[in-house]
Amino acid sequence: MPHPVITTAADLAGRALSAATSGIAALRPAEKPLHPEGRTWAGLISRTGSPEPVGVPWIDTAGEDEVLVRTSRAIGLPGPVPDILGLAVRLPLGNDRYADLLLANTGWSPVARHLLVPAFRKGQPLTTLLPYRTEAGPVVLGARGTEEHRYELSWAPVGGAWRHLGVLTLQLPLPDDAEASFDPIVNTMPGLEQYPWVEQLRERSYATARRLRGERTAR
Repeated sequence: MPHPVITTAADLAGRALSAATSGIAALRPAEKPLHPEGRTWAGLISRTGSPEPVGVPWIDTAGEDEVLVRTSRAIGLPGPVPDILGLAVRLPLGNDRYADLLLANTGWSPVARHLLVPAFRKGQPLTTLLPYRTEAGPVVLGARGTEEHRYELSWAPVGGAWRHLGVLTLQLPLPDDAEASFDPIVNTMPGLEQYPWVEQLRERSYATARRLRGERTAR
């Protein structure tokens, strides 16, 4: 069971995120109050597998995934103005199921990887910001742009060093009608579990975003 202080803090932070999402939507009415404009891609992830198993098949084993990717700016500020860049990845799981991973600009050190940082230049790192629960403990996923349309993917235990996971390549830009609503709370990767306090923190803002899009639930 999470500590009551953590639960309370997550609830308050979740309410603040929900209010912020509603406030941005009021200032700029749109289906997506956050990350309103972006580009959708067909991509490919090539995974190397991990010599240190964490109980997540997607991390532990080598393989390839044909993925849907969306790159975007969180606030939608003009190009020259620093913004929080987003990288959303949808991985097929079979049987019409998929997993969504959302990354945003942060630092790269053990502490800074949990702090949002505006992008002042290309290639700044992105991470999942908050940890996932695995059999081996809490882990964070990260990505760094190595060249145009190519990212090096990594994972790290909280407080630990980064380990290579694979490479994401953006292969083909897709038309606007290929847009998707990404939701890591609903669409989870097997073995990467949301901590209850993380789910509590995020759920209010995602529920607000779904309501603004006219959705009852997200897929």
